[in-house]
Amino acid sequence: MRVRRFLVVCVVLASFLVVGGLALAAPPSDPTTLAKGGQLYDKWWTAAGVAAPQGDQPLWSTQTTNTRKGLDTWRCKECHGWDYKGKDGAYSSGSHKTGFAGIVEASKTKPVEQIAAILKGSSNPNHDFTPALDDASINALAAFVKDGVDEDLSQYVDYATKKPKEANVPRGKQMYTDTCAACHGADGKTLNFGSEQEPEWVGTIAVDNPQEFLHKVTFGQPGAPMPAGVQLGWTLGDAADVLAHAQTLQAEPESVAPASEAALPTLQAAAQTPTRLPRTGEPTVLVALVVVIGLVLLASGWITRKLCRDRLKTPLR
Repeated sequence: MRVRRFLVVCVVLASFLVVGGLALAAPPSDPTTLAKGGQLYDKWWTAAGVAAPQGDQPLWSTQTTNTRKGLDTWRCKECHGWDYKGKDGAYSSGSHKTGFAGIVEASKTKPVEQIAAILKGSSNPNHDFTPALDDASINALAAFVKDGVDEDLSQYVDYATKKPKEANVPRGKQMYTDTCAACHGADGKTLNFGSEQEPEWVGTIAVDNPQEFLHKVTFGQPGAPMPAGVQLGWTLGDAADVLAHAQTLQAEPESVAPASEAALPTLQAAAQTPTRLPRTGEPTVLVALVVVIGLVLLASGWITRKLCRDRLKTPLR
């Protein structure tokens, strides 16, 4: 009887391990949804293809330190930061300071359904985005908050120097060459995001705002056919390598006229067949199943030996 009970316990334990292993290995949200959500966090009206909002965001008047007006006040990143820490991150001081909290705590403690409800005004009616965004967009943004901000960018960037930590510059250069140079140029000078008088290049963003650079490399650029690192299988460590190389590019070369987003060549083919880079420490279904199978085999062997010994000890009748 005790042997049978032990066998039942082993089967139940194995089932839990299989289910747990599968849950651990599978990403909570698919990369396409995370990329969409990350772009909505950046500039939601462009990412969603809807009309741009008018005036200031209703909550903007509750702070007085950030003097920006209009569309900037509607961008999630302007309140919560490119590092998602809000008042406790890179935007804790300077012209972007608002005093608003970040979204890291919500990512850790709130289920995605509750985050979506907050975006619909459940906590504050002035934070209701349903007049502008449909459920699919709100759910994608909620998924990004829940699953896209699970790593601390300070692990990869020194906030004081704005330099990446322990980055592999040659590897970053190769990744940039393979994926980014087709649009931005080998020297990062093809696209000017600023003006002729005040140009802004890949190198400019990498040097001035590395957190923004990491976000855009990971999740893409709203309204542009830019491959998102999360869809290419890139980790934040990979993006930090690209950042390290981008910071070596000249930030202000000769004047070049600004390029429109429509001028970007489509890289969909490259995004559809990416070379997946290994993710250090990433759990896999195979590892989980191997562990479970090993435990089951050990348990089966022990049970078999136990039954054989009991049979031999039982006298013939």
